[in-house]
Amino acid sequence: MKNINSESNLYYQDYDEIHEECGVFGVFDNSGEDVAHDIYYGLLSLQHRGQESCGIATCDTHGERGNLCLEKQMGLVTEVFHEKNLKELKGNMGIGHVRYSTTGVSSVENAQPLAYFYKKGTMGLVHNGNIVNSMELKKSLYDDGYMFRATTDSEVIAYLISKERACSSSIEEAVIKAAPKLVGGYALIIMSPRKLIVVRDPLGLKPLCIGKMGTKYVVSSESCALNAIGAELIRDVEPGEVIVISKDGLKSDKSLCEKKKAHCVFEYIYFSRLDSVIDNISVFSARFKGGQALAKAYPVEADIVTGVPESGMCAAQGYAKESGIPFVQAFHKNSYIGRTFIKPTQKERESAVHMKLNVLADVVKDKRIVLIDDSIVRGTTMANLITMLRKAGAKEVHIRISSPPFLHPCYYGTDVPDNSQLIANKKSIDEIRQMIGADTLGYMRVEDLSEMTGDLPLCKACFDGVYPTETKF
Repeated sequence: MKNINSESNLYYQDYDEIHEECGVFGVFDNSGEDVAHDIYYGLLSLQHRGQESCGIATCDTHGERGNLCLEKQMGLVTEVFHEKNLKELKGNMGIGHVRYSTTGVSSVENAQPLAYFYKKGTMGLVHNGNIVNSMELKKSLYDDGYMFRATTDSEVIAYLISKERACSSSIEEAVIKAAPKLVGGYALIIMSPRKLIVVRDPLGLKPLCIGKMGTKYVVSSESCALNAIGAELIRDVEPGEVIVISKDGLKSDKSLCEKKKAHCVFEYIYFSRLDSVIDNISVFSARFKGGQALAKAYPVEADIVTGVPESGMCAAQGYAKESGIPFVQAFHKNSYIGRTFIKPTQKERESAVHMKLNVLADVVKDKRIVLIDDSIVRGTTMANLITMLRKAGAKEVHIRISSPPFLHPCYYGTDVPDNSQLIANKKSIDEIRQMIGADTLGYMRVEDLSEMTGDLPLCKACFDGVYPTETKF
């Protein structure tokens, strides 16, 4: 536990690039009650967005100015936090973060929240996303005497805000000046000694919503975390909107909002939890409709439809509903094994598949199976699953993927940094089918993505190479 109330050094490992998908959470309670436990439960509900490190920072808006309590460590939320250190996190305002690192060294030095000190005060910050012009900003800040080494995107944002704060009348004014200089996807919660400032990127790439429970305002990456503490979803933060939460309530500034929007389609395909509602779209409904679209585009004669737990299950139900083929559960999932997608080495990914999923042999024996998953990135996991099904007696295995082929890198905060790890970038669909050992293979068509989310403007750059920002790296 660190009780921070004076100038302090920041501990951050240098990275050339950081690609991450994280979760942020914040609470402001006007009654003065401590909020650490609320943040703890919120982070538990966002654990799927980051499983390597987590942290909570709190502040008492009625207490000593600038006092900030911080706890962050490597590990899951239940491993890091317990009753003793939660009680030590005093304050009626706080922010929390779960981190999912994908490149570089995973270490506590890169865990959030970030605590930052500058001439006019103290700032805590949590951030989800990637700032694609961070190198340009680092150079500018370095030239102005603010930085002396390469740093994370989150620290770049903190330095940029502190620079603007020097010539601003308030922290929110500084944030509004700094935000237009950030290119990329970001969901930010900034904590000053008296208020929370909430910012969402103008394109809406990263999700962020606002809820309320009694005297508490709650901010979260996903609405499922609001439900966890009994808060009611008020609305999504609008792309480009800056919201200030203080003792005076909620104040919105929409001066940075733009007409162009590009919401991340992968939030609906994979990232978000099933019970979340993002930008007025139910994640469950989006995935179910995606499965229906797959069944229309790629019909096949089969005995059963099943999905890869968990994110393939809804699409599988949609496929079954549209095709008339019975939906069954063909895998038992060990819920205590982490996502294979976030394992740092190929060997760990391969071995984890067998620990994580086991085939229900009685269900698949002598059956023609349609197996639905959300994506194929490298192909190894799917090849292992097909092998497991065939060893259990499956006659045929037809693969349907509820996203188009992953052809291009994402610069806004997902896992794959370059084309070298994208199997669909190097092989044709039939070559992929042969490599994974499937009888047939069908991907969601790019033009069918609108079946999932209606007229919501989407970023589909990882599929079609059309990036919503000019700067990509």
